[in-house]
Amino acid sequence: MPDALETLLAELTNADGPTGFEGPVRAIMRREWAAASSLETDGLGSLIARFPGTQERPRVMVAAHMDELGLLVRRITDDGYLKFETLGGWLDQAIVNQRWRVLTRSGAVPGVTGIKTVHVMTPEARGQVFKKQDLFIDVGATSREDAAERLGIRPGDPVVPDSLFQPLAGGTRYLAKAWDDRVGLAVIALALRELDAGGHPNEVVAVATVQEEVGLRGAQTSAHAVQPDLAINVESGVAADYPGISQDEAQERLGGGPGIFLHDSSMLPNLRLRDFLADLAGELGLALQYNVLSGYGQDGSAIQRAFAGAPVVNLTVPVRYLHSHTGVVQRSDIEGAARLLAEVLRRLDADTVARLRSFDDER
Repeated sequence: MPDALETLLAELTNADGPTGFEGPVRAIMRREWAAASSLETDGLGSLIARFPGTQERPRVMVAAHMDELGLLVRRITDDGYLKFETLGGWLDQAIVNQRWRVLTRSGAVPGVTGIKTVHVMTPEARGQVFKKQDLFIDVGATSREDAAERLGIRPGDPVVPDSLFQPLAGGTRYLAKAWDDRVGLAVIALALRELDAGGHPNEVVAVATVQEEVGLRGAQTSAHAVQPDLAINVESGVAADYPGISQDEAQERLGGGPGIFLHDSSMLPNLRLRDFLADLAGELGLALQYNVLSGYGQDGSAIQRAFAGAPVVNLTVPVRYLHSHTGVVQRSDIEGAARLLAEVLRRLDADTVARLRSFDDER
């Protein structure tokens, strides 16, 4: 039988929440953060939960994004097929011949991205990548009218991968869609459960952001609403422990513990905050991984630049096969990240945060 953590992970990843349509995920996080002193949303829909401690300041923001990659119905063809726009950074080859759920006003409609049978392809075509603009979703409709009237599909309806949570053999590694970034939401939920009510010398503000995959939009608006003194963004890390990826591309591996991004295309972390987490991980006996990426972009960069700026670091959980229908995580990495985050929040008092924010004595 699944325990509480596995149940939460399944619920979060099975929830439909493509970019801009995060409502079902927001409902889960409202429940998880029900103990907050206040729950509110910003103008884009990011959920902001405040957890007072023994002191009003510093204000520490912990964030993870609710949205996942998806599609958007662009138009319905005369024959009832759906042409679409991508929501987020899909590889074209990850879209072909996959199952989807079209989210209409009257419920979800199953579909599949069709692919021409190999029997009629030329030898040259067999080796080509099918471009997304040439793809379509087959929902079983017989015409445009059938798709619109019987199935209730309209242009602008979101489309989400149809891929359910499942433990792999052994039970400690999990298959699911949307680990990016439902795994971050799970880490924050677990960490806040570990904190005693009011047992932290700061105000913790937990934020579940929207629209990360299309430009870090929710992080920008919510950071302006929170005005943090310091922030920790919890993200999906990039595992590099499977065939076809090199250690020069990414350095995390499943089972190696939580990680910290030292570089990505959107930000550099605050070095003192990085060292604070690393030293604390060592004190707790937790393995900590580091990742230097040439690409990637995440909410931490938008939080880092809000107002006059704030120290930010990205705490990560390694994930295999990001930005596809199904990824893989390891349970111990999630638990390690939650334990480290909870202990960090216990220790970020006013003097510590002032030191982390200071540039008076250069390293």
